[in-house]
Amino acid sequence: MIEQDTIRLLREADAGIKMGVSSIEDSMKHIKSEKFREIMRKSLQKHRKLQAEMQTLLADYHDDGKEPAMMAKGMEWFKTNVSLAMDDCDGAVADFIVDGCNMGVKSLARYLNEYQAADEVSKDIAKKLISEEEQLSASVRDFL
Repeated sequence: MIEQDTIRLLREADAGIKMGVSSIEDSMKHIKSEKFREIMRKSLQKHRKLQAEMQTLLADYHDDGKEPAMMAKGMEWFKTNVSLAMDDCDGAVADFIVDGCNMGVKSLARYLNEYQAADEVSKDIAKKLISEEEQLSASVRDFL
């Protein structure tokens, strides 16, 4: 049970972090403020570091992880490439990022509760990702 929950939690966190990295990368081209861009750069670095840690853990279990759901990826693509193109301002980007962070935190918290038998290392990396999402959301609120 521990190994199954661990792998399931890591897969869900992996899909979430892939979604987060993609959203950050896609939205950065729409940012005008250098301060906002720097906040996003730093968060992207932290996300990539967590992603590498997660990939190492998944490899230890001989698992490739999980891709984000096609519907979620499609919605993210639409929002960044269509919506932000129509309302290309830092406030719109910040709104998009805050919404994404909130969804990520909610999903990861649900998976932490669902996969309670996961090992502590995997729970810790999911909690680190939650913390990073919460910090990013708080950091970009000044641009709403």
